[in-house]
Amino acid sequence: MKRAKQIVRMLAQMPSVVAARALRKTGRSPRFSGAYASRALALAALPAAKQAGYDDHEIADVSFALMCQRVAWDYPVVFWLDRLLPQLTAVTDAGGHLGTKYIAFSDVLDLSRVNWVVYDLPGIIDVARKKQQGSILPSAITFESALENLPTGDLVLASGLLQYLDAPFPEFVRSLPQRPKYIMLNKVALWDGPNTFAIERIGPGRVPYQMRNRAGFEAEIAAMGYVIEDQWDIDGLGHVIATHPWLGRSQSAGYVLKCGSQAG
Repeated sequence: MKRAKQIVRMLAQMPSVVAARALRKTGRSPRFSGAYASRALALAALPAAKQAGYDDHEIADVSFALMCQRVAWDYPVVFWLDRLLPQLTAVTDAGGHLGTKYIAFSDVLDLSRVNWVVYDLPGIIDVARKKQQGSILPSAITFESALENLPTGDLVLASGLLQYLDAPFPEFVRSLPQRPKYIMLNKVALWDGPNTFAIERIGPGRVPYQMRNRAGFEAEIAAMGYVIEDQWDIDGLGHVIATHPWLGRSQSAGYVLKCGSQAG
């Protein structure tokens, strides 16, 4: 009976699925389409001109003004930054785009105490530096695209990064100049199914978007030697892949991780 209900539900969804699949290679493609087992397969499904992923000047400005505003799911990050700032000399804002979180938080937190370094892909950093030279972005932000130039220790913030990360999360942490004491994650796309990559439409660009298995991801965190000091779910920020709606809706979550040898 359960299987029969699933089949009926899938059949009911077929008209919208057919439409979504017909549009996915056009300018009117759904926001999320396709379901792939790896990032490489998702990239391979894109036209050659779109295979830069997020390393694309064209999408750097998409939603910039909106991303500079604080929203409800930013407040756990603000709370923990306020608590941790007295201990910090530097914050690495990984996947920090054009410094949007620095801008969003700077009127409620004293960020002058820390060196705020945005790490992102070369195409994004190139745009950020040009805007900073034109006094569009704050001069206090340091923009870097080279891992070896990042500050050591302290805290890594990754708000909205993990679904776009082009390497496994443990590999990214190992590649940092020094193992960070704290890692703060926000807007991590999770669900109960297997790790899956969809294609997200961002303005004129197309990028792989990863939805992780929640239990597997939290086991990965433990295997890295970090403990979860705090976590939160973000209601209303889940997504359905229009071409594969039967896979369900993703959830969105945030975490504060502390290096296990220093956790308490």
